[in-house]
Amino acid sequence: METPPAAVPENPIPEPYHGVHVAPAQKGHEKIRWLAPAQRSDRVRVRRHTCECKATIYELCHSGGLLFIRRTVRGPDGARVHESDRLVTAKMEALWLMLLLGEAR
Repeated sequence: METPPAAVPENPIPEPYHGVHVAPAQKGHEKIRWLAPAQRSDRVRVRRHTCECKATIYELCHSGGLLFIRRTVRGPDGARVHESDRLVTAKMEALWLMLLLGEAR
């Protein structure tokens, strides 16, 4: 007789958990060029993301051998999505860290 599979909790992460929060923009921060989303490939994998508790969330995405940052701004009129330029891994991971530290926006 087979044992039924264990129930998967609806939210496997404990309640007080929050994702990474972006630091406030620092004076003189680097400006990221935000573009309209481009359907350049059929698959996009989100490698990292910021906390969902904020109106603006950022995702570090991987597609077609390049990385880019997707920014989603949620408001009363719906969500607006923009993407950064696509860069090689080393350059985009550095930009992602700058974004998290408030050194880029």
